[in-house]
Amino acid sequence: MTEPSPAQPSPLGVFERWLTLWVALAMIAGLALGALAPGAVQTIAAAEVASINLVVAVLIWAMVYPMMVSVDFAAIGGVARQPRGLLITLVVNWLVKPFTMALLAVLFFDHVFAPWIAPQDAQQYIAGLILLGAAPCTAMVFVWSQLTRGDATYTLVQVSVNDLIMVVAFAPIVALLLGVTDIAVPWQTLVLATVLYVVLPLAAGLLTRRVLRDPARIEAFSARVKPLSVLGLIATVAILFGPAIIGLIAVPILIQSYLIFAIGYGAAWLMRVPHRIAAPCAMIGTSNFFELAVAVAISLFGLNSGAALATVVGVLVEVPVMLSLVAFANRTRGRFPDPSSASAPKGP
Repeated sequence: MTEPSPAQPSPLGVFERWLTLWVALAMIAGLALGALAPGAVQTIAAAEVASINLVVAVLIWAMVYPMMVSVDFAAIGGVARQPRGLLITLVVNWLVKPFTMALLAVLFFDHVFAPWIAPQDAQQYIAGLILLGAAPCTAMVFVWSQLTRGDATYTLVQVSVNDLIMVVAFAPIVALLLGVTDIAVPWQTLVLATVLYVVLPLAAGLLTRRVLRDPARIEAFSARVKPLSVLGLIATVAILFGPAIIGLIAVPILIQSYLIFAIGYGAAWLMRVPHRIAAPCAMIGTSNFFELAVAVAISLFGLNSGAALATVVGVLVEVPVMLSLVAFANRTRGRFPDPSSASAPKGP
């Protein structure tokens, strides 16, 4: 694995740095569009094939494809030398996070918020939060890793393995949890959405890497297409809606984010994982692959569903929450072993 690099300027571009603002403005624009041109919104909503909205499918591809180009599956072999960071990431992502999110969603919307929310709406919000919790981050984690001076190669390995597991684990976990909460699950649509928004973009990203070959050309290409990801996200959000329920939906998401980070970061500290690996591995579980969650929510429940709204709220809180955790991780760097020190462990 590579040595930690010196501190660098923030890798967040103008789109990423102000993502919460752009999303909020997009939601306002969506409300205005619905009021001023309801016919246009209905036309977009009607453009569906097998429960997959074609307009949204194009926008989701614009979001996901630039991220997948950065994934190098050839790097997976290097994980055998330092397995603990990857182990923490996978356990948190697939054995903890989906179930704690489902628990919090049911707790708040079936009990705490029950006096103010109709039961059918509560079930929609629960479904959206489950989709969000079952989709760990695959893209923005590269940004969080850079901000914490994480090991770029190891982060790439973690993301690559996570993507491979997501291909086979996302649909069954979501179906299980949605079934537990008494929501009907159209398996065909769920599997189709997973193929469209995970499997095929991964294949396209791998093909692009093979065509470009040279790492410098791959990096330059990724930089050029990266803005498409955020633009696609903003356009997708503009199609949705944003009522005042946002504040209530944000509560379990915030609790989940800080809880999952505490579990992952604490486990890494207890297992003496170096900070350059510990910080990114905790960030992967905390952050969400909200593009996939939004896409599947729309496919399963529709553009104007409470489930779709719940996944969008995850986008709203993503950047400020993650930046606060980046700051905390950087302040606590000295509490982790320094692999460059003779007294420190040579591996995690």
